[in-house]
Amino acid sequence: MQDLKATLIGATGLIGSELLELLIEDEAFSEIKILVRREVDFKHPKVKTAIIDFEDEAAFQSEILAGSIIFCAVGTTNKKARGDKSKYRKVDYDIPVNAAKFGLGKGCKQFVLVSSYGANSSSSNFYTKLKGEVEDCLQELSIPSLAIFRPSILLGNRDEFRLGELTAKFLMNAFSFLLPTNVKPIQAKDVAKSMMIAAKKNPEGTQVYQYKEMMDSINK
Repeated sequence: MQDLKATLIGATGLIGSELLELLIEDEAFSEIKILVRREVDFKHPKVKTAIIDFEDEAAFQSEILAGSIIFCAVGTTNKKARGDKSKYRKVDYDIPVNAAKFGLGKGCKQFVLVSSYGANSSSSNFYTKLKGEVEDCLQELSIPSLAIFRPSILLGNRDEFRLGELTAKFLMNAFSFLLPTNVKPIQAKDVAKSMMIAAKKNPEGTQVYQYKEMMDSINK
């Protein structure tokens, strides 16, 4: 049986919370550490929680579990960033890039990232351009095993109400049969399942998972 350790960033989000449950249930993972910005009402014998300021690089690096698989599902929203692109960048770019750099320094050879459909550093759209820049930077780090997940609209129960996203989900679900495969909405739990499967396989190099690859992996 595998004896794996995980460092999870973004455990309170839609995908991260689903992933945390799956990691706890899976006997292959003996130790899980979640890095969070504020106290969470969660306890489990397999899980250790570290409350950190992600801008404190020394603290950030010290709390990454040595030799672990790093799962990064962190992300902010325009509402939380209050339209400030620099704040958006601090979360969606700085945190994953620093996590990968610090992880390499602590013997972490696998990095599993939640990116976004359409991620492209040449995009004219701020969000997809930023996600593409993160992907480019991670690939330049030559991480031995890098898995990038690019979901489109996520389905699941959020704590935060987003009218625009709710409307998009309704329309995309209604007309899903007309959409190109990789644009189809996907359950957050299915993304999390695919992430865990990919991590356990530990493929060499960079792998990109869009809707088809995610669904294929969980339906095998």
